[in-house]
Amino acid sequence: MTHIRRLTPGVCAALAVGILATWLGGFAPLIGGPIIALLIGMLLTSLRGTPAGERMQAGAGFTGKRVLQLAIVVLGGTMSLAGIAELGARTAPVLFGTLAIALTSGWLLAKLVRISRDESVLLTVGTSICGASAIAATAPILAAEASVIALAVTAIFTYNLVAVFVFPWLGHLLGMSQEAFGLFAGTAVNDTSSVVAAASIYGAEAAQIAVVVKLTRTLAIIPITIALSWWIARTNKTAATASGEVATKRKRPWQLVPWFLTGFLVAALAASLGVIPAAWSDGLHLIAKTLIAAALAGIGFTVDFAVIRRAGFKPLGFAGVLWVIITLSALGLMWATGWL
Repeated sequence: MTHIRRLTPGVCAALAVGILATWLGGFAPLIGGPIIALLIGMLLTSLRGTPAGERMQAGAGFTGKRVLQLAIVVLGGTMSLAGIAELGARTAPVLFGTLAIALTSGWLLAKLVRISRDESVLLTVGTSICGASAIAATAPILAAEASVIALAVTAIFTYNLVAVFVFPWLGHLLGMSQEAFGLFAGTAVNDTSSVVAAASIYGAEAAQIAVVVKLTRTLAIIPITIALSWWIARTNKTAATASGEVATKRKRPWQLVPWFLTGFLVAALAASLGVIPAAWSDGLHLIAKTLIAAALAGIGFTVDFAVIRRAGFKPLGFAGVLWVIITLSALGLMWATGWL
C-alpha cells in the first residue's frame, strides 16, 4: 500500500494529462495526443524549473516506463501473428541493413572522435538498437560508470525528442504511406517511447507497424550483448574477471528479451485465435493511444534540462552524427527496396 500511495500522485497526473492530450489530439491530428502530452509535461517542468518533485517523481517515472510498455501489450491485441510474420519478411532488408550500417558507422566514428570506449559503445548500441534499453543491457558488461550511462541516455533522449517533432513532418513531406512511415519510425528512431509517439502522430496503422518493426529490432540486443561479452573477455580479461559484482549483474540471453515483447506476442496470439474479438480493435487502439499519451506526459515531467545542458558536445555530436547516418540509410534502403 505504501508503494501504491507513493506512485499515485505522479500516475494520476500523467493519466490526467494523457486523457486531456488524447482529446485535444482529436482537434489536431497532425500533432496528435502523444506529442501534446509530451509538450504539456515538458512545459510544466520548464515552468517549475526542475523535474517533478519527490511526490511526483516515482509515479511519473513509473508511467513513463511501465505504462508505455503496457500500451505496447495492448497494441498487440489488435494484430495477428500472420501479419507480423509477413511484415517482418518485407521489412527485413531495411531493418537489418540499417542496423548493420549503424553498428559499423559507430565503430568507425569512435576511431575518429576522442571519446571513451564505454561512451562510444553505449551511444552506438543505444542509437542503433533501442535507446535506454540497449544501454541498460550493455552497461553492466562494460562496467560503465553511472555518469557515462547518464550522458549516453541524455544524448540519445535529445535526438528522440527531435525525431518525435521532425519525423512525422518529414514523412508527410516525402508522401510516405502509413506502412512506409511505420517502417521508417521503427527503424530510424531508437527508443520505444519515441517510436510509438512519432508513429502514433502519423496514424494508427503506422503505430502498429512501427511497434512490430521496433520490437523486432529490439531482439538484436541478444546477439549484440553476447558478442560484446565475448569481445570484452578477449580484449580485456583482467577487467572481465576482476570484479565479481560485475559478473553477477550480467544477464542470461533469454533475460534480455523485454517482458513487453513477450506480452505483445501473447496478445497478438490471442487476437489471431479470436480470444480477443476483432470488434474490440478500435477500443483497444483508443486505450493504447491514451496510455501512450500518459507515458509521454510522465516522461515530460521527468526531463532534466540541466543534465542535457551539461552533457557536452562530444556525446551529443557523436550520437547526432550516428542518428543522421541511420536516418539517411533507412531512407536510402527504403527507396532501394521500393518502400518510397
